[in-house]
Amino acid sequence: MEVMVHPRVKKFINDRQEKKVVIEHLKRLKEDPYPSNKHLDIKKLKGKTHIMYRLRIGDNRFEYFIDEGKIWIDSGFKRGRGYR
Repeated sequence: MEVMVHPRVKKFINDRQEKKVVIEHLKRLKEDPYPSNKHLDIKKLKGKTHIMYRLRIGDNRFEYFIDEGKIWIDSGFKRGRGYR
């Protein structure tokens, strides 16, 4: 699968000190983007208009969905900000 990252998420990643770790985790997401992946902390989110998932990397959170064989990273934020 291909990972598509929204421009605002790219900016968020570039502002992180742990940029290398985040990029490595996003590469791993290609292999298995579902909660069954034992190498990543992924949860299915409730209450969204379509099926979305959350990837946790330390204090960083990324929300994404899967459509037409692509993983779309929709948002990235620090843990304290919470979910929309």
